[in-house]
Amino acid sequence: MPFEAASQAMPDVVVTGLQWRPASMGDLDNWAGLIARTAAVERPAWYEKRGDLVHVLESSKNPPQASTLLGFDADGVARAYGRITKNPDGDKATGMACVDPEWQQRGIGSAVLVWQEEQVRRRFDDDQAAGHTTAPPRLRIQTEEQHEHQAALLMGHGYGAVRWFNEMHRPLSTELPHAPLGGGLELRTLEPSLFEPVRQAHNDAFRDHWGSEPRDEESWRFTIGEPTARHDLSTVVLDQATGDVVGYQLASHDPDAARDRGFKEGYTELLGVRRAYRGRGIAQALLADAMSRYSQAGMDVASLDVDSANPTGALELYLGMGYQPVNRSMTWEKML
Repeated sequence: MPFEAASQAMPDVVVTGLQWRPASMGDLDNWAGLIARTAAVERPAWYEKRGDLVHVLESSKNPPQASTLLGFDADGVARAYGRITKNPDGDKATGMACVDPEWQQRGIGSAVLVWQEEQVRRRFDDDQAAGHTTAPPRLRIQTEEQHEHQAALLMGHGYGAVRWFNEMHRPLSTELPHAPLGGGLELRTLEPSLFEPVRQAHNDAFRDHWGSEPRDEESWRFTIGEPTARHDLSTVVLDQATGDVVGYQLASHDPDAARDRGFKEGYTELLGVRRAYRGRGIAQALLADAMSRYSQAGMDVASLDVDSANPTGALELYLGMGYQPVNRSMTWEKML
């Protein structure tokens, strides 16, 4: 989408009191500072850091000129932002945004949301014209249950909650589970030669998961290369007969979050088992191994996030291994 087309939908300067434009590499520190200031007040379980924003600006599928928005005050300080992401053949777009706490309750959040919706319509129009999709435009936004002001904003614009997710923690101070693999399977630490086979295994494992779309090479490179990724704490399970990756656990650790939250957290970003290999204890073995690695690395808790209606029965699996819900989030959706 050309820059001129994106700029037509910019929020009103007079109404918002901010100057608006797409984000650029020169804005990284300013942008990350806005998100950090907001997080210091709202205390989300996770928020975007500078390294995450670099990936946003490097995306070829979602060029920043048409998919990002920053609002600056008279001193050039970033006070609000919004962005959207969409795969060309996907049936949905997702949105993220924040407003500086000192600038909330001024209609800025609504202005950003209206911009996001307009950009999503444009993206779907372009993708439909190119024959990538026939789906109608749809925008999804995730919030934490504690952030009632965000829920009120979304409901006021016609969004409804369509899915709930549980953040779960498992203390590592108690006895850890032991879950050995069955015969013919091998557990191995993640290494670069396995990145692509794990991507293929992920796309197979998540074919039946709500809201999931296949990860291409670019999006997978961003996933593997997340600033907080810990490959030394991540593992794969191989079928010894074929050498295929049949399960995987991708881990991360965020030192900044440890300082903010008061505990060190080994986080399982992604856990998947190919459908043909389910029911063989692979997920349990991956989680038990992750807990052991986290503990040896000095972590206090193992954590993860799970769809409350996951079709694989993941919630029951995690409860059985000692995880307990500590926070809930929801996905909001609006057909545009």
